Amino acid sequence: MAEIKWFGHACFRLRSREATIITDPVPRTLGYKVDKQRADIVTLSHDHPGHTATEIISGEFKVVQAPGEYEMNEVFITGIRTYHDNKRGAERGRNTIYIIEIENITICHLGDLGHTLSVEQVEALTAVDILIVPIGGGPVLDADKAAEVVGQIEPKIVIPMQYRNPLGDHDRADLERFLKEMAVHDVAPLDKLTVKPSDLREMTEVVVLEVGASAR
Repeated sequence: MAEIKWFGHACFRLRSREATIITDPVPRTLGYKVDKQRADIVTLSHDHPGHTATEIISGEFKVVQAPGEYEMNEVFITGIRTYHDNKRGAERGRNTIYIIEIENITICHLGDLGHTLSVEQVEALTAVDILIVPIGGGPVLDADKAAEVVGQIEPKIVIPMQYRNPLGDHDRADLERFLKEMAVHDVAPLDKLTVKPSDLREMTEVVVLEVGASAR
């Protein structure tokens, strides 16, 4: 059984029996007051300050910060090179998408993806069960491009991130624009998502997570 919790911006905690993974640790200066987190693995999609706050992580942990294939703590991770803009990185640089396999579930964290995917990139993402996608526009995908990427990947579950909320990302668009693009209404936010393979459906489902700083 996998557990997913959102701490704000692009920072998530993924828990399995084998390991705890933190993605793109977010600094407290962005308004997200994240408690100190223990992790076995930390993934960094790119080197911008809002995604590299490893000071919020305690204990000994391994860092993944580039494309490639990795096996750590019985967790398989694949990094795929993409870009932070739609001009092959000319404006904002590179970005790494991570595919993380835990509990027989494949989770894809898109980081600060700024463009729709190429045919080759889509082929590498055909087995994604849970997609974590930026939706707020500005330096990342906006609502309609995010919905297009969801359509390219066709995951079982979509978790939006990097949109305007009470704690941060006030310069981004709100969640409602993306929900409208996905033709979804009345989604009740969850404190965290706990999921096992048998919970996954054929039709894509949007799951909204509450943003919070609980260490539990």
